[in-house]
Amino acid sequence: MISIVCVYNDQDILNKYLINSLNNQNSDYELILVDNSCGRFKSASLALNHGGKKATQKYIMFIHQDMDLVYENWLYDAENFLNSLENIGIVGVAGRVENKGWTITNIEDGISRTPVSPNSELNNPMKVQTLDECLIILPKDVFNELNFDEEVCDDWHLYAVDYSLSILKKGFDVYVLPMRAYHRSHGYSLSKGYYLTLKKLLKKHKDYDMILTTMGDWSPNYPLIIQKYYYLFKNKIWTLTRSLFK
Repeated sequence: MISIVCVYNDQDILNKYLINSLNNQNSDYELILVDNSCGRFKSASLALNHGGKKATQKYIMFIHQDMDLVYENWLYDAENFLNSLENIGIVGVAGRVENKGWTITNIEDGISRTPVSPNSELNNPMKVQTLDECLIILPKDVFNELNFDEEVCDDWHLYAVDYSLSILKKGFDVYVLPMRAYHRSHGYSLSKGYYLTLKKLLKKHKDYDMILTTMGDWSPNYPLIIQKYYYLFKNKIWTLTRSLFK
C-alpha cells in the first residue's frame, strides 16, 4: 500500500482532480492531506516533510492537488513497478536525462490535455537525472534517511530536482515510470521564486556540469542571468508553439 501526501490550497480543485481519481482506484491507500489554504507552510519542503513524517506505508507518493490518476489500476500498477525495481531513491512520472532534449513522460497537461512529450512514448521505467514535482514516489526508508531540503528549497520550486541530485550522490537511482496521468496545470512557470531557488540549487550541486530539469537545462558554470533570459525567450517560443497545436 502507498501513502499519498498532498499539500493543497484549493479544496474544489483537489476534489475535482486528485480525490475524484483516488475514489476510482481499485487499491487501498493511506491519504495524508496537508491544508495550506491559509499559508501555514511557506515552502513545499516544509509542508511535504510535515506530511511525509505521518506516512506509515512502504512508499510515499507526493502529488499535486490537480493531478488525475487516469485509470482505476494506477496505484496497483505503480506499486508493481516499484517492487520490481532495484536501488530506488525516487521515482516519478516526468523527468530528464542526458542525450534527450525533451521531457521523458507519458503524461498530459493543460486544460486542453496535451501530451507533455510528443516525441516518444515511454514503455519501460527509465533512469533519469531529475524529476518533475507533479508526482514523485519515495521508499519510506529513503525518506527517513533524507528529507526535502528546507534551506535550499525554501519556496515551491525544484524540490524534486534537488532531491533527485542529492539521492544520486548517495548511490540511489532515479526513475521515470511509464505511466499515464493528467496534470491540469502545464507547470511552466519561471517565476522570481523559481530563480531564487535555482541559484541556491546550482551552488549546492556545482559539481554537476549541467542540471537537467523539465523547465530547462542549467549550468553551474555560467552566469544565471544569461541563462535566465535565454530561457525566457525559449519559453515564449514554446508557448506560441503549443498554442498553434491546440
